[in-house]
Parts: sequence; C-alpha cells; structure tokens
Amino acid sequence: MLVVPDPKVVRRLLTRYASLQIALAESGGRERVRELEDVSYTLCITMGTRNVLEAIAAADTLLAARAGRGGVQEPDGEDDLPVLV
Repeated sequence: MLVVPDPKVVRRLLTRYASLQIALAESGGRERVRELEDVSYTLCITMGTRNVLEAIAAADTLLAARAGRGGVQEPDGEDDLPVLV
C-alpha cells in the first residue's frame, strides 16, 4: 500500500526548505545549516527519496497533481499551489 503524504505537510516542508536556503545564503550560520539538514532529511523521508532534489521534484509533482484536480481551497485558507524552490 502506497502512503501519500499530506499536501499541507509537504507544502510546509518546501516553504521551510526555501526559507532556510535564502537565510543561509544571506547570513549563514551553523544553526541554519543544521535546520536545513533537518528539513532536507524530513522532506526526503516524507517523499520516499534519498536525495533532497528528488524529494523537491516529487513534492512539486504531488502538489501539481493535486492542483490539477481543481485546486480546491483548503479549510485553512491555503490553496493547493506547488511551491517552486
């Protein structure tokens, strides 16, 4: 049985990953590096990949497929648009 990750969780992970990439590029820091490693690992586990670039591609595919089914507005006010990293 294939387990499909919750799109909200995937979207949050992609957003956090992108935010940390930007923060790291702007000012660096060991704490941010560690946070980025943690988010990358979690994204890989969530998407069933071994590489963060594969995880991002899989996450974008998942979110795009979900948006292709109508992109219904979520109860929390978020739509199903993919996050580009």
